[in-house]
Amino acid sequence: MYSSYCRCVSAKKLSNGKSKGKGNRKNGNKYLAWAYVEAAHFHVRFCEKGRKWHQRKASKSHVVLATKALSNKLARACYYIIKEQVNYDEKKMFG
Repeated sequence: MYSSYCRCVSAKKLSNGKSKGKGNRKNGNKYLAWAYVEAAHFHVRFCEKGRKWHQRKASKSHVVLATKALSNKLARACYYIIKEQVNYDEKKMFG
């Protein structure tokens, strides 16, 4: 739910491969979406494992999709950190 609120995932509704609407695509916090994309850009610049993951994802798809996927990973990690009151662990995020 937090990733959806941060607009890190799409709100498509599919049935049998056919689009059945866009759902609540404009619901959520656009400022959190922007902040997590910025965090993803900084993660690519300053984290070696993040850069490798982003390059691998970008080679399979588009660079923008890879950045948005990384922002989704960061949003889920932040939610876990806030909820469980634990420290950031890069090994859990990138294996």
